[in-house]
Amino acid sequence: MAEKAKKEVAEKKEATKQEETTVAEVATDETQTEETTKPQKEVSLKESNPEKFLEEFNWHNYEEGIDPIDDGKLEEFEKLVAENFVDTLDDEVVEGKVIHITDRDAIIDINAKSEGVVSLNEFRYNPDLKVGDKVEVLIDVREDSTGQLILSHRKARTIKAWDRVNAAHDEGTIVNGYVKCRTKGGMIVDVFGIEAFLPGSQIDVKPIRDYDVYVGKTMEFKVVKINHEFKNVVVSHKALIEADIEEQKKEIIGQLEKGQVLEGVVKNITSYGVFVDLGGVDGLVHITDLSWSRINHPNEIVELDQKLNVVILDFDEDKTRIQLGLKQLNPHPWEALGEELKVGDKVKGKVVVIADYGAFIEVAEGVEGLIHVSEMSWSTHLRSAQDFVNVGDEVEAVILTMDKEERKMSLGIKQMTPDPWTDITSKYPVGSRHKGIVRNFTNFGVFVELEEGIDGLIYISDLSWTKKIKHPSEFTNIGDELEVVVLELDVEGRKLSLGHKQTEENPWDKYEDEFAVGTKHTAKIDEIVDKGATIKFNDDIVAFVPNRHLEKEDGSMLKKGDEAEFQIIEFNKEFKKVVASHMVIHKEEEAKIVKAAAKKQAQESEEAKPTLGDANAKLQELKDKMDGKK
Repeated sequence: MAEKAKKEVAEKKEATKQEETTVAEVATDETQTEETTKPQKEVSLKESNPEKFLEEFNWHNYEEGIDPIDDGKLEEFEKLVAENFVDTLDDEVVEGKVIHITDRDAIIDINAKSEGVVSLNEFRYNPDLKVGDKVEVLIDVREDSTGQLILSHRKARTIKAWDRVNAAHDEGTIVNGYVKCRTKGGMIVDVFGIEAFLPGSQIDVKPIRDYDVYVGKTMEFKVVKINHEFKNVVVSHKALIEADIEEQKKEIIGQLEKGQVLEGVVKNITSYGVFVDLGGVDGLVHITDLSWSRINHPNEIVELDQKLNVVILDFDEDKTRIQLGLKQLNPHPWEALGEELKVGDKVKGKVVVIADYGAFIEVAEGVEGLIHVSEMSWSTHLRSAQDFVNVGDEVEAVILTMDKEERKMSLGIKQMTPDPWTDITSKYPVGSRHKGIVRNFTNFGVFVELEEGIDGLIYISDLSWTKKIKHPSEFTNIGDELEVVVLELDVEGRKLSLGHKQTEENPWDKYEDEFAVGTKHTAKIDEIVDKGATIKFNDDIVAFVPNRHLEKEDGSMLKKGDEAEFQIIEFNKEFKKVVASHMVIHKEEEAKIVKAAAKKQAQESEEAKPTLGDANAKLQELKDKMDGKK
């Protein structure tokens, strides 16, 4: 029995020795030496006096499986474990050291029984990760299928992230962030494991045209806004740049002077001008100050990021708005005009602008002349400038006036052709007949173009002999061809008076006899108008019938569409006025009947006058009656 117990004690000693050796391997070099020497000393003592050892042997602890370890050494061992080993059952964030990096993973030593593994994807924000770097990790999987300890750097960063973000915002410290991707209106940035929003306007002080160039970059940011309710974080890189250039800006502004020439970079191009970065200070070159020539858009002259020299034209008191010029670096083109250029010379140029009153022609770079619409045609009837030229047209003109001091020039293109009024009397004598094109209407007449530069007016009263025309559009249309007769000619005033009705005989000459006063005609009531009615005898003659002259023989009134006989009671050729009556016809007949009846009655009365013999016979008849003879 004693031998068996002795043998078991020896085996237990060997096991204790192996365990103590394992502990020693993870301790420091000094501790390792101390721990290996002490157990060896204790074992040699027990072997030297086995009887005493057996007498003091704790059989209870042996039966319960409790190793006979000294309490002091047990405390020392627990201390070493607490200082050097990580409890993998705890969810706290721990610090580890990168001991190896593979193509996919980083091997992290956290002083556990085994090293842990973290995917390199979790270190995308830190592409400079290397062996020896200390990183924060959280135990994600204590033991996978291969027995490997899986760590998470991302989760560890997230746990600490909000504390760090809040501290960075409160203290205004600069943080590093990894630009993950582009989103609407800006970028998504990884800051301490939190996805923060970087607005496009906060990337740089200058407008950013391509956001994609920043994706995958690690940059410095400042936390500018935190929404704790929605867990939103907004960062800015522009704020850091502005802080750096603020000093430069103050220095530059303090040195600004009108007329000073500075070098700048084109920062932004708009429809109205170009913003130029002068080294932290922006100035505007208005589109009119880019070139002496007219341009439609600034991008015809400059490009983005282009370096160019500009001159300071003006600035406000605070020097926050700076007006720059580019064209002022070159002399004005008017100053370069040759002395030989004078009034009457012919010049060629391109139409650059068209207005209602004329067209501007660029005869040289930065030198323009105005062709007024009145100088585009010999016609006195003014039209729009667009009827003659278009933007971009190459035209030849004559210099009419020129003022180099005021830098103004007036041109004319009608002077390139002979004046059509020169021989007007021979071409268009009074009474001659011509054909022209209707060009325009007025309330009082029609303008007819006989040829380019020769316009004449037909008064509304000279359009037709018979028709009463309220507006010329009732008679003709613009573009129609009309035959005309020259009625009057004013050479000095350049005026032609034309007539159209004069091309035909006046039908009222023959109507004067046909529709003379007293003549009778049968017609229908055409229209009932105010104070009467109208009747059409033919296409030319429309007569008016007053209300009282519409009365029929039975006392009723004629209505629209009724046919009856009418008598002309008024005819005025000069004013083309015809008045007719139906009433006078039956009144005339009535008068005739009355006259005939009166005549007959008179005749009968004459015949019925008593004679002397008749009287005596009557008296005798009366006497006999009284006497009772009858």
